[in-house]
This record gives sequence, C-alpha cells and structure tokens, in this order.
Amino acid sequence: MVNEFAGGALIGLAAGLLWLGIGRISGMTGVLSSLFLLRETQRHWAIFFLLGLVLAYPLFQLFGLAAPIHITSNVPLLIVAGLFVGFGTYVGNGCTSGHGVCGMGRLSVRSTIATVVFMVSGIITVWLMRVLGGEL
Repeated sequence: MVNEFAGGALIGLAAGLLWLGIGRISGMTGVLSSLFLLRETQRHWAIFFLLGLVLAYPLFQLFGLAAPIHITSNVPLLIVAGLFVGFGTYVGNGCTSGHGVCGMGRLSVRSTIATVVFMVSGIITVWLMRVLGGEL
C-alpha cells in the first residue's frame, strides 16, 4: 500500500513539475510523439522523461520496492491489445496517462469522460477474459 501511494505521488509530482516547468503535459503519447515530430526542436525533456521511466523500475528493484510484473505470453492477445490501445488513443485524442493524470488534474470534462470510458472498458475486458477463460 505504501508503494502504491508513493508511486502515485511521484507520478503526480512529475506531471506537475513538467506542467509548471515547461508547460508540457506528461501523457505518454505526447512524450513519445515529441521525439519524432519535426517541429519539436527541443526534445531533451522527452528523452529525460522516458529515461526516467525506463530506469525507475530497476532502481525500485535495487531497493526491494518493486512489485513483480506479469505480462501474458499470448502474442496474438498482446497484438490485439496494442492495436486497441493505439486506436483508442487516436480516437480519444490522448492516452490514459494524459487524460487520467493530467487532464483530470486540470478538471477537464473531456478527460474525465475519457477516463471513465477507459475504466469501464478495462473492467469489461477483465470480466470477459475471466468468463471466456482467457489468460490475464
């Protein structure tokens, strides 16, 4: 419980610092696209942000704070899930972190609706996987 609280606080702190520091939203879609957009001349912030994400879990493991991660070995399921996430990000004009953390933090109605849709979709997906006997 302490790890989850600390993780949530760090995510909120990082999102707030990025917004207050350089006026950028820390949604992963925006961070990743900043690395590839030609009009983005200053990409260093996105590189450091992604580097922090990549290094965070090994650092937490080093201190014995990280929880085990289980990802399915069902490759077709991973491909379909990735396509659904990509399509949802496109249709929703942003990702779960952009809407759920940053948009709701700014009291955006659109982000609140998007986050409710994400949550309901996730609940239905888990329920269907359990009913159909799929691997989680």
